[in-house]
Amino acid sequence: MQQNFLGKTELSVSRLGYGAAPIGFLDIGVEQIGEVLNHLLDHGVNLIDTAAAYKGSEQAIGQTVGHRRDDFVLVSKCGMGGLPEFQDNPWSADAITACVDRSLKRLGTDHLDVCLLHSCPRDVLEKGEALGALAATRDAGKIRFAGYSGDNDAAVYAAGLADVAVIETSVNLCDQANLDTVIPACLANDVGVIAKRPIANAAWKDPASQHGMYQKYASEYHRRFNLMDVTPTDLGYHGHPEIEWPEIALKFALAHEGVHTAICGTTSTINAEHNLEAVNKNPLREEVVEKIQAAFNAARDADPDGDWSGQT
Repeated sequence: MQQNFLGKTELSVSRLGYGAAPIGFLDIGVEQIGEVLNHLLDHGVNLIDTAAAYKGSEQAIGQTVGHRRDDFVLVSKCGMGGLPEFQDNPWSADAITACVDRSLKRLGTDHLDVCLLHSCPRDVLEKGEALGALAATRDAGKIRFAGYSGDNDAAVYAAGLADVAVIETSVNLCDQANLDTVIPACLANDVGVIAKRPIANAAWKDPASQHGMYQKYASEYHRRFNLMDVTPTDLGYHGHPEIEWPEIALKFALAHEGVHTAICGTTSTINAEHNLEAVNKNPLREEVVEKIQAAFNAARDADPDGDWSGQT
């Protein structure tokens, strides 16, 4: 699988990464998690993204692929979902340090390749304490690179900070605002970009058919998708939408300069294989990218009271 350097880091990452939120939020057995993760690692995926807030995700990763630690770039997030004793101030220096230490223990490793402040508000970023504490864990060898996970003006601001080497932000066919703001800021500062939600939480599906928390989580994208009113046939595809949309969406997220990897979360080896096949195919044609962008812009302009900002 093609790899890219993650911005100014020396980390070489696969175009397809794994987003480990589903293995934290859905009731998935450890054996099944291990099958998916090992299948992806065996087929060239070398980035796994998790977070302190993803319930048992960090522990499951450590348990199932911890023995393959040298095979992948490990990304986690801190602040949100930190330790209970810091719930009143999750962005304090002590809270950030404790959260990183707990992640290392959960994952069974002596370092994270990247650690991101998880949806940290801009006003907190501007104070500097949270990022300063995260940078201190980097200087202590607990993490290799510090960064930020979020959207909109907070992510634009973070991209310009000297200690931020990586940004994780929403990029997908139903979430294009960051393409005009965050991605250019990252390019200007040589910041690595991890695209989250690249298949738009399967926005083409009825939210009622989604599992667990994803019924609500996918609702805004589903609303936008319906307003966009575009079909695979409109884009030159001629098969089954349920098969074609995941491929189109993933390839759209990766079609933009400055996006180095896109993290897909799945609990199925079959879906993991489909994602691998999609990324290893030819990229999305430029005219298809332009049609998807035009559909997004037209739907946004026709819905002036709607929220079309990046979804944190």
